[in-house]
Amino acid sequence: MGKLLGAQIGLEDFIFAHVKGIKKEVNVYKSEDSLGLTITDNGAGYAFIKRIKDGSIIDSVKTICVGDHIEAINGETILGWRHFDVAKKLKELKKEELFTLKLIEPKKAFDMEPRSKAGKSSTGRIGTGRETLRLRSKGPATVEEVPSETKAKSIGKVDDLLELYMGIRDIDLATTMFEAGKDKGNPDEFAVALDETLGDFAFPDEFVFDVWGVIGDAK
Repeated sequence: MGKLLGAQIGLEDFIFAHVKGIKKEVNVYKSEDSLGLTITDNGAGYAFIKRIKDGSIIDSVKTICVGDHIEAINGETILGWRHFDVAKKLKELKKEELFTLKLIEPKKAFDMEPRSKAGKSSTGRIGTGRETLRLRSKGPATVEEVPSETKAKSIGKVDDLLELYMGIRDIDLATTMFEAGKDKGNPDEFAVALDETLGDFAFPDEFVFDVWGVIGDAK
């Protein structure tokens, strides 16, 4: 499910559909600055809860689950929003106040065994085993080479920083940031490159500096 929500599907993975199920309206008291939520989206205007941090505010509200589609916040519909906009909206909610989430829980289907247990294909493996099927909201799906182990680890660390600072996970965004900084000589050049390509995000300086540290380690 994590790979699906991150739009990174392996050639041997199943693809699961989010079928709308029970609608829920939940009141949450924001007693701390951090809610403990990680938000993602499917690239078509639907935001989902990807991760709930153990011991967080949201973790204490058992009716909120991973996989829930967020339909509205305090009565304001968020259909069409990207995940970083939803995360920003939640982060801007005032502390010590009650807010309302309108959620749609996915329908639960029957369990399926992994393909490797269900039997081997007579045609054998497809490709080299180093490809990833990339699904996009616009344009056709493409098969791309998986990055080197060092690069993949670095991009993963940038993705971790996105979650820590911005409350989102987006491997494509992390990859774009890594690519923007790999040929830069210092953090100032990197910051300028980010402003030119991803200025709408308004990344905090501390975040940019930490990302530059990850890129520097990879070099």
